[in-house]
Amino acid sequence: MSLYEKHIFVCENQRPEGDPRGCCFSKGAQGLTAELKKLAADAGLGKKVRINKAGCLGQCAFGTAVVVYPDAVWHRNVPADGAQAIFEQHLAPMGNK
Repeated sequence: MSLYEKHIFVCENQRPEGDPRGCCFSKGAQGLTAELKKLAADAGLGKKVRINKAGCLGQCAFGTAVVVYPDAVWHRNVPADGAQAIFEQHLAPMGNK
């Protein structure tokens, strides 16, 4: 039994500058994590969802990666200001329960 209804992992992997695979951290992942946490808290979902940073999810070359469980949905190339879209897709419907 899970403690949370949803669990969101945001890749915040860091690689040296110039690495051809890139890294999510340099693409704004830290701000994305913080904004997702804020949106969830403001919606009163703190006991229903867990949002945390993750190490490499293997998608850094494609931009910031986010995975949502138990939905098993992967987002890649999420812009630094993409938290609202992820919130609306995965978390906002939880407020209606």
